[in-house]
Amino acid sequence: MLILLPPSEGKADAGTGRRWSPDRLSLPELNPARERVLDALTALSAGPDEAAARAALGLSEGQRGELRRNARLREAATAPAERLYTGVLYEALEFASLPAAAQRTARRSILISSGLWGAVRLADRIPPYRCPIGARLPGVGALSAYWRRELAPVLDAAAGRGLVLDLRSGAYAATWTPRGELAERTVTVRVLHEREVDGVPVRSVVSHFNKATKGRLVRDLLVAGARPRTAAELVGTLRELKHTVEEQATAPGRARQVDLVVTDL
Repeated sequence: MLILLPPSEGKADAGTGRRWSPDRLSLPELNPARERVLDALTALSAGPDEAAARAALGLSEGQRGELRRNARLREAATAPAERLYTGVLYEALEFASLPAAAQRTARRSILISSGLWGAVRLADRIPPYRCPIGARLPGVGALSAYWRRELAPVLDAAAGRGLVLDLRSGAYAATWTPRGELAERTVTVRVLHEREVDGVPVRSVVSHFNKATKGRLVRDLLVAGARPRTAAELVGTLRELKHTVEEQATAPGRARQVDLVVTDL
């Protein structure tokens, strides 16, 4: 099973190891595309028009340090992605506390989307950076469209013949859309919060806590050593793990959608 995750804005403050090298990253087919984005990002971040750079990267006046860090990415120390990303989803995943076997499975099966790197695995060493998927970089353009062109053949191959569990957020999900038979082997998850209002159950889509729920879901699958081969097997496994899951009707050639219903956030 291939598990797709979004990155997090929250990252470790600094790397602790050697400088970044494209030769050490997974999915080496993406390296030319990564180099173009890295060149554009470092040039923009080091350029004289600081206001334009901040606007392109969604930074506030008080986040100038992010620009200075971006400008030095090629010389910066790195950390494995499993330690670099520190946001809500990754806190809930608690990678460092997973059993050793579950960690090995996670390093093989998880791909993290990235506005800068396209996609990385948990063991890939990268420096802290700021490059949201909504950015538009000189010479590259809108990153969402850029990666949509570059990722398709690489992720199609990474998916192979197995199941794909796509937990990416909307902007990152738009960079690769499984098609045809592969789409029918892809499962997306929507998190719904159910609560009672005046005695009536009411459901709503959650945002911030959606990430924590997805992190816990992945952790549960890894700890259980689950190896579902089909969407039906995945749904059954999640129910065995005490998750409340409801399947939605899906048109042929489209990804399967399931709702994960939670009462506690």
